Amino acid sequence: MTDLLLKNVRAPQGDAVDVLVRNGRIRQIGPRLDAEPAVAVEDGGGALLLPGLVEGHTHLDKTTWDSPWYVNEVGSALTDRIHNERAWRASTGHDAASHSRALAMAFLREGATRIRTHVDIDTDAGLRHLDGVHATRRELAGRVEIQTVAFPQSGLLVRPGTAELLDEALAQGADVLGGLDPSAIDRDPARSLDVLFDLAGKHGKPVDIHLHEPGELGAFTLDLILDRTQALGMNGKVVISHAFCLGGVDAKRLDGLLKRLAALDVALLTTAPPSRPVPSVRACREAGVTIFGGNDGIRDTWTPYGNPDMLARATLIGLRNDLRRDDEVEWAFDCVTHAAARACGFADYGLAPGARADLVLVDASCVAEAVVKRAPRRLVVSGGVVVARNGQDAIA
Repeated sequence: MTDLLLKNVRAPQGDAVDVLVRNGRIRQIGPRLDAEPAVAVEDGGGALLLPGLVEGHTHLDKTTWDSPWYVNEVGSALTDRIHNERAWRASTGHDAASHSRALAMAFLREGATRIRTHVDIDTDAGLRHLDGVHATRRELAGRVEIQTVAFPQSGLLVRPGTAELLDEALAQGADVLGGLDPSAIDRDPARSLDVLFDLAGKHGKPVDIHLHEPGELGAFTLDLILDRTQALGMNGKVVISHAFCLGGVDAKRLDGLLKRLAALDVALLTTAPPSRPVPSVRACREAGVTIFGGNDGIRDTWTPYGNPDMLARATLIGLRNDLRRDDEVEWAFDCVTHAAARACGFADYGLAPGARADLVLVDASCVAEAVVKRAPRRLVVSGGVVVARNGQDAIA
């Protein structure tokens, strides 16, 4: 059923409300609502009501979730990790379909109903990983909205044939075109970005570029990306993931880049890693730049860390950015809810009439407490359907 009356909950502002859902969408939010007897009723027990959480950047296709422990002995360079992963996946027959499904369901149990996932496209695997994630997307349609990014993890220009595969991936339903370090990996940023933006324009797709490049090198590449965004009128259609360079340039350079990002409505994705300089949430918000959050890889050949709890990721964002006041902790929560939905283009999001009924109940007095406690998810509703209770699947 996609009709539901959720009673006795508290809105994020603290008001006691009920939520009436019709055909999978929020019809009304307010006190003491009624519905006809045929509508299912859930008593929220005074729990805090949150919108469905949003994972803005992960790699479902890479994960070893629900598999035996992967022993990581790879070198520390980015290229070491790229080559190791490609070889391991080829030698083991790693199945993107089953692994992506396991992790997507784990996200759902923790209240994440929308996911943007980057999927490796390269000349060894072709579209095999994308096919696997798209199988998961079809199977979980209606429960988890999965947005796929065709991602050249091994580089674009350095592996001839990759551009053609990205072209095919977009034609076969990938939602977004990904990119990777045009200067540091492809060593020809102008040509790399020309190829990338030409493909995006051909298919009418937005772009999400991994930019790990540090300091002034990364700032140089970022300027080139912004030049193309402006010239091609792609305002609001570009995301820069990681953007470590923004944590490593001087204040004057940073101010100029943030002003350009805001003017072109280019969003930033942060995973808030402790080991790299990161964009400041505070500085981005003050400049009017959308910044949102994601996990990156979760338990894969790159890292043993991560988990699919977006409140835990909000906690890490808060810690990394020294967000202490309750209103500041709410900024971290925004990174995994409204800001992420806006940056990724997930439609009909939020706690308002007309929005898709993606709802999460937690035992907390307020949003800040929910983030810091990583409050257990009492109930998860996706599209008006109860999909998880107390961390357990509610439907097969």
